[in-house]
Amino acid sequence: MALRRIDVTIRLGMYIHELPNWPHFSWNQYRIAELLVQVRHQQGRLTGGMESIGFHLLEQTILQTLTQDVVKSSEIEGEILDSSQVRSSVARQLGIEHAALGLSDRHIDGVVKMILDATQNFDKPLTKERLFSWHMALFPEGRSGWKKITVGAWRKGSVDVVSGQMGKEKIHFEAPPAERVNGEMKSFLKWINEEHSIDLVLKAALAHLWFVTIHPFDDGNGRIGRAIADLLLARSEKSCHRFYSLSQQIQVERKRYYAILEQTQQGTLDVTLWIEWFLGCLERAIQEAFGVLETVLDKVRFWEVVANLAINERQRKVLNRLLDGFEGKLTSSKWAKVAKCSQDTAHRDIVDLIEKGILIKNAEGGRNSSYSLVMQKRSSQ
Repeated sequence: MALRRIDVTIRLGMYIHELPNWPHFSWNQYRIAELLVQVRHQQGRLTGGMESIGFHLLEQTILQTLTQDVVKSSEIEGEILDSSQVRSSVARQLGIEHAALGLSDRHIDGVVKMILDATQNFDKPLTKERLFSWHMALFPEGRSGWKKITVGAWRKGSVDVVSGQMGKEKIHFEAPPAERVNGEMKSFLKWINEEHSIDLVLKAALAHLWFVTIHPFDDGNGRIGRAIADLLLARSEKSCHRFYSLSQQIQVERKRYYAILEQTQQGTLDVTLWIEWFLGCLERAIQEAFGVLETVLDKVRFWEVVANLAINERQRKVLNRLLDGFEGKLTSSKWAKVAKCSQDTAHRDIVDLIEKGILIKNAEGGRNSSYSLVMQKRSSQ
């Protein structure tokens, strides 16, 4: 969805920020309670499972999760980042030097800096100055694409969220006038830092909605709003270790995300539907992370089983690729490419692993010969 400044004087209805009781949200506690308990339970299960896998694998899982969080949060806004550059930037800024395989540009480093500050320093107060530093990190050149924007300060003009061709725009949302932003953000930040009676997961849902409704910056409000949600989720877990990516799941459900935001901002201050969607999305993000955990545990179990077998570095490299989810079928030519060896060497490596009971030849033969891990073959049967 694009952000444009347009002259429109006629629209139907009111936005929630125009209602007399704004920003006093309400919700159906009965409908929310069971969902909240369920999400909290899943958070605990995931944290317990992840902390049992050992430091090296834990470090790699956190690196993967944060990389996805940065990439997908930008992708929601239509910006595609180079995931390898993001991974290197995350690794470097976390001090995982062995995983930082390449350089990253200033813009990517800035996006990563914001996410890491939100999640690694979750226990620090959220202040105007901190938000300004996040905004400057997102837009180090002072531009959004080709357009010059106000950076590191509240917006000075009106912002409308619209879609459609010029002259046929559909207005999805009109943010509060610029003169209200400073006062609105003072109230928001006071609530973030001083309201302690609301469960922090529920608070994350409310904070994201509240922030993007104020829309305090010229651009980057969605990304910063999701970073605020991540900060509060980290507080809810009392941990800087990130095992799931809410932004990745929001990207999967992007159309519904924008639809429920629009519906909520044009409704009443009863935000039950928004909270239900947010908690559901969060639970689905955690379920995805359980899949990652199972893959990690499969790797641990595999290497425990074959610990006493002689396996060379080429074989170890390709086996790890198979355990991580190899795309397509493994053939000797693909082995040679991954291991960077000759076709003959690849064939010898494969035969050796078949003899050791680690690989099995698939049913099709001849020139189409392909191979699978014995443990994966058994689990699929």
